[in-house]
Amino acid sequence: MRSRFIFIAGVLIAVGFIILVSGAYRLTSSNRYCMSCHVHVDADNSWILSTHGSNDAGMQVACVSCHLPEKKNIINYSYHKARHGFKDLYGFWFKDHEKFDWEARSTAQAAEDFVYVESCKACHTNLFPADLSDEGSDAHLQYIRDIGNRRCIKCHLHVGHYNPDAHASNLSFGEAEAEDTIYSTAFNPEGFVSFREQLPGTSVTFKMQAVPGGEYMMGSQPGMPFIQSDELPQRQVKIDSFWMGETEVSWNEFLAFFNATGSQGRKESQMPANQDVDGITGPTPPWGAPDQGWGMGERPAITMSHYAATVYCEWLSRLTGKHYRLPTEAEWEYAARAGSQGTYFFEGNPKRYVREGMIRKTFGPDTSIISSYVIYEENSNGKTQPPSEVASNPFGLKNMLGNVAEFCLDYYDPDVYGKYPAGLIKNPMGPRNGEAHSIRGGAYDQTAREVRVSNRDFTREADWVETDPQIPKSIWWYSDCKNVGFRVVCEYN
Repeated sequence: MRSRFIFIAGVLIAVGFIILVSGAYRLTSSNRYCMSCHVHVDADNSWILSTHGSNDAGMQVACVSCHLPEKKNIINYSYHKARHGFKDLYGFWFKDHEKFDWEARSTAQAAEDFVYVESCKACHTNLFPADLSDEGSDAHLQYIRDIGNRRCIKCHLHVGHYNPDAHASNLSFGEAEAEDTIYSTAFNPEGFVSFREQLPGTSVTFKMQAVPGGEYMMGSQPGMPFIQSDELPQRQVKIDSFWMGETEVSWNEFLAFFNATGSQGRKESQMPANQDVDGITGPTPPWGAPDQGWGMGERPAITMSHYAATVYCEWLSRLTGKHYRLPTEAEWEYAARAGSQGTYFFEGNPKRYVREGMIRKTFGPDTSIISSYVIYEENSNGKTQPPSEVASNPFGLKNMLGNVAEFCLDYYDPDVYGKYPAGLIKNPMGPRNGEAHSIRGGAYDQTAREVRVSNRDFTREADWVETDPQIPKSIWWYSDCKNVGFRVVCEYN
């Protein structure tokens, strides 16, 4: 009798526990519960306006339908539910909500950590419905062909959180206000001195710094912190004198090019061929806001392609009568070092600048020196900044490190240093062909590792136009890259 009582009591306790857990699961999976912990009110409002919150069928998609994996694997589901739940509760109770960077947390890149592909596929079993546009069919075909490397959220962030400008062509981009001072001629420097260039027909000027030629060791010294294999072996390089833009090409400068080349309203499929000297074809109108809403003016221009940067240099050369182009990697590193041979052109222990190790993860890295010269992950607030925020290097150049990474003229080859001959090399230009171009300098959203003088990177053309809805994809704009720009050099001889 006693054992029967214990058995019945155990069954009742087990059933009660299951009911309690099931109820807790239902309660903590409701939209109301999720919203009770949210401190970003706009996220809830944008969900209500989205197609997941308001649609012709009158259905609403619950928060957990996107932000948790399917329940098929209850262990995996419970793990992620606990992981996200504890993180949200910790942030709710112990973080300063006023200091959250909501703009950075609202990007597709950030959403990839808490939006699950299997959950998207559970609802959207048919990727080719009858009302799917041609652009959508093309994008879904690309997804199927490369299903392991593509995320639904990159194209469909707006379906869960409303964005009226998603996939909208920006036909008003580049509309200029009336200008007071219009230059009639470019500036003609007398000798090798720094000067301020003037763009004829506009009020735009920008400073070109005279960079005297010299010799330096290109690449990293063995044993330096954070060194990568493509920075070796070091090579002794001699560089001729040249002029280089004091800052990265600004929106003011790039918009002068955009407006002068008469591209407003033209579509990618209407690409005319380059014409005579006065008829350079410029960029088509972009989709969305290329400046990401951060502002234009003196901020560095971003999201244009390497091809667009090259055509800009061609246009600038013809407009001013000088020879402007992108810098070679060798010229770029020489200008960035400005006579130094360390990890940066300023003093300091590089390992103290990164958020690594228990102490710096807890208390943060030492930014007292690096923040004076570099806009990077620790001080950028998740966006580009005007050049006035930092000091110049010894050559008078700003933002050589950080703010935005910069296109170079060279094609990228990870082994190119080893292919150069031993001894002094004069004005190396890298390989003459390849699949990607070199990028240098690091950006506002990268760590002190990536903003080292010798750090090398490269373009990723296919990845950077993944969410471009046009057929064909734009050759002028990157839809999925916002941390790369460029600066120009002008040849002296």
